[in-house]
Amino acid sequence: MSHRTKLTVYGAGAFGTALAIAFSERFERVCLVARSEAAAARLSADRANETYLPGARLPPNVSVTAAFEPADAVLWAVPAQAMGQTLAECADQLSPSSPVLICAKGLDLASGRRLSKVAAVAAPGINAGFLSGPAFAADIAAGMPTAMTLALRSGALDMAQTMSTNRLRLYASEDVTGVELGGALKNVVAIASGVAMGAGFGESARAALVTRGFAEMCRIAEALGAKRETLMGLSGFGDLMLTASSGQSRNVAYGLALGARDELPTRLAEGAKTASVAYTLAADLGVDTPVIAQTVALLEGRTRPTEAMDALLSRDVRPE
Repeated sequence: MSHRTKLTVYGAGAFGTALAIAFSERFERVCLVARSEAAAARLSADRANETYLPGARLPPNVSVTAAFEPADAVLWAVPAQAMGQTLAECADQLSPSSPVLICAKGLDLASGRRLSKVAAVAAPGINAGFLSGPAFAADIAAGMPTAMTLALRSGALDMAQTMSTNRLRLYASEDVTGVELGGALKNVVAIASGVAMGAGFGESARAALVTRGFAEMCRIAEALGAKRETLMGLSGFGDLMLTASSGQSRNVAYGLALGARDELPTRLAEGAKTASVAYTLAADLGVDTPVIAQTVALLEGRTRPTEAMDALLSRDVRPE
């Protein structure tokens, strides 16, 4: 197992903070990068992130700064729509020998690209991969047993062995495409799951929507060269299982409000941003995605929950 002494986590939101806490067990030094001097000073003084992760304390070997610091490995823990810009700002400090693991889940709205493609344009030549899977920030920070997938085209197993802790187990994958698409597309299906419950369709309907939505995830991923078994793992089915069923999920909460026709949450769920891009991507690939299509129609106000469900149920019967 390689010895790595320093980890930089770019992004001091809930997930970035949780990862800095968890991986402080495996690295001698962890640098947590906040987006402003004021935020960095506050986190450094308080040794806690009460705004995004109440109750979690920063270990002594975690430092906080507002400036990127090169390291043996880098985690990029910013929202999907901010990833390209932030990578570009630090591109000249990113080394091909230091893996950059993207922790965002989504598709880029401005370009319609997958995040791996955005990273390749923003910071050419870096060894970019993904860290993804069924994990809530609060669980990671609290040391709850968790498993995720670490994807790199080269060196994935070495990094997974290096970074795995006593409570956060990492599985290695070279299927970067499959891991990133599992994390992006499951958010859309999670909104559909919330809609089913918010509209009062019941648990059976929710199970059907999630199952058929997962089939659509697999079809899109395979059309882009991903392996189906990757989608069957932690970063696909596992993440969908967590996101589509938990009350902590912002995507489920958004879907619940959408289904009940209540006021939508002020904090937009990532799946609501990803849905239309995912549908366009699938259409360009010639992939049939009825669950995603109806979810987009609901998000855009072109249909109602009962109409969307009727449209899905009236489709021609065919082999599963």
